[in-house]
Amino acid sequence: MLIYLGLSALATFVAALILALIGQPPLPAIAHLVFAVGILPLIVGAMTHFVPVLTRSSRAPRHLLLAPLLLQLAGWLVFLDFCGDAPVGSTLAAAAGTLLIAGWLAGWMVERARRTLGRPHPGWRWYLAAIILLGMALMLVPAMTWWPEMRPQLRLLHLHLNTLGFIGLSALGTLQVLLPTALNSPDADAARRLRQHLPVACSAVLMIAVGAVTWLPLALAGAVLLTGLVLTIVRAFLQRYGWRALWDDGAAAALSGALFGFLLLAGLGAAHGLGTLDGRDAVPAFVVACLLPLVTGALTQLLPVWLLRGKRTPRRDRLHAALRRGGAPRALLFVCGGFLLGLGLTGGIWPALLGILHFVLVLLHSLATMSRLAHHGENIFK
Repeated sequence: MLIYLGLSALATFVAALILALIGQPPLPAIAHLVFAVGILPLIVGAMTHFVPVLTRSSRAPRHLLLAPLLLQLAGWLVFLDFCGDAPVGSTLAAAAGTLLIAGWLAGWMVERARRTLGRPHPGWRWYLAAIILLGMALMLVPAMTWWPEMRPQLRLLHLHLNTLGFIGLSALGTLQVLLPTALNSPDADAARRLRQHLPVACSAVLMIAVGAVTWLPLALAGAVLLTGLVLTIVRAFLQRYGWRALWDDGAAAALSGALFGFLLLAGLGAAHGLGTLDGRDAVPAFVVACLLPLVTGALTQLLPVWLLRGKRTPRRDRLHAALRRGGAPRALLFVCGGFLLGLGLTGGIWPALLGILHFVLVLLHSLATMSRLAHHGENIFK
């Protein structure tokens, strides 16, 4: 399932970039293709994988593992609705279904945390907070229909709660555990940071989301608060590992690139709030500068583990090494492409497309090579 969700997210990225070059369908449809069809199911799938690890419990129940597929079906319904090819009310139905699944997932997380022997890793709380903010964003969908005169403000609130809230908190929580894992050097301070930073992160996201539709100084204060938090994480990584280790490891370079992309988007968002830049450019910039390095970096580290389960083997190491090649240049392409898109320059799509296609080709070549080698040994997917 996780392998399918990862590959599916990559496919939506490629499709979205190509559709953006063509100029059809409209941007909201393309954005929901990425967020609702690709990213949301992948993040929820990752949560069902990581929460049992963080709470030292058994794997998620089989019926919960189907949640990402149901979310993806709902995402396709929303995408088709924005394209004008779905029945009236499709988005409302999809939002209601997604909200039910989010509540189901949140309840499962709380139950697992309560049943943990000892104290669960604080990373699970970041996932719970992310799901709560997702639920808040989903509840705004029917409100846009009931109060059409408030639609622009509610849409902006919905957008911030989804991007900075659900995706942002999920990303920042995962990065602080996944990046040390990629470098094979556990970070003893990660749990403390996660415990201390969560209230700050939630407050900053809410300040930005509410301030964007009510009072600009509140949003700017939230952006400063969130930027300071991300800078603290960057500084901690640099002090512990050094820039050379982060650059030389392809997975760590991509994950670090996502952090710098997050910082870039905070600056671009502040410029938008001050009227310097067009806010419509923030969504593609967020996808390219933050999500592309985040997902490619995470898949670089996790796909070999998901494909070749069990103990570490030379075959898994070779796959890890293959996927890590070019990680740093790809991260630079993504961040630069996102910066250009944030400035309103559509040419930023090209470096993003080049980076994601390079990763896809490296992945496909590696899998083809592993399959050929598997004929002389055990099945690669065992």
